[in-house]
Amino acid sequence: MCGRFVQSQGLADYLRELDAEQDVISGYDNVPIDRYNVAPGSRVLILHNAAEGLRIDPCHWGWAPFWATGKRPAPINARVETVTTGKFFQPLWPQGRALVMADGWYEWVVDPADPKRKQPYFIRLKSQARIFMAALAQVQAGLEPNEGDGFVIITAASDEGMLDIHDRRPLVLAPEQARAWLDPQLPAEQAERLAREQCLPVADFEWFAVSKDVGNMRNEGAQLLVLETVQGTLF
Repeated sequence: MCGRFVQSQGLADYLRELDAEQDVISGYDNVPIDRYNVAPGSRVLILHNAAEGLRIDPCHWGWAPFWATGKRPAPINARVETVTTGKFFQPLWPQGRALVMADGWYEWVVDPADPKRKQPYFIRLKSQARIFMAALAQVQAGLEPNEGDGFVIITAASDEGMLDIHDRRPLVLAPEQARAWLDPQLPAEQAERLAREQCLPVADFEWFAVSKDVGNMRNEGAQLLVLETVQGTLF
């Protein structure tokens, strides 16, 4: 699953990588975002469709339908196998398709010698290109929070080696598929097929141990990504 991630580049850097044909009407600059420890419950810049076109807006990470609000913590992720068919996320599918732009994400691995200890790892593309995580969102345009707004990151089953890290991973799309995911003209059936069949393979990613300071959401800064030596690691 994805419980923390890095969004550090400028918006223009992410959009250049995406190479979207449609203009982003909300405007953007290329001032580095510099968020190296994005945590659930915070407001995150996401790319989404509004009535007038593509927008970038801050949105709460975590969402639940009105009838489930307050019963338990709002989910931050949604499994690709059920997100398009289950009742819970029905209000968001398919019109709420969005993208979370990032540099990579963190996962924690339990120490085999001590189950109480966990080592964080940072996962990124081997090419170190920016990544685009498929999401579903309910968001009203503007800087001010709106009741009911939020987003979830869609997760795919992990296989072919990344099971060493976690049994789920964010559904990361290549730029071409990411553009299609955002296209409001893409039929829901094709969007579902894209999500299930066209995420980037595990072989495209690499991971390395990083500082345990990332476990505290108050810690920020690029120093969190400094490679850490872990004795006995399998990675």
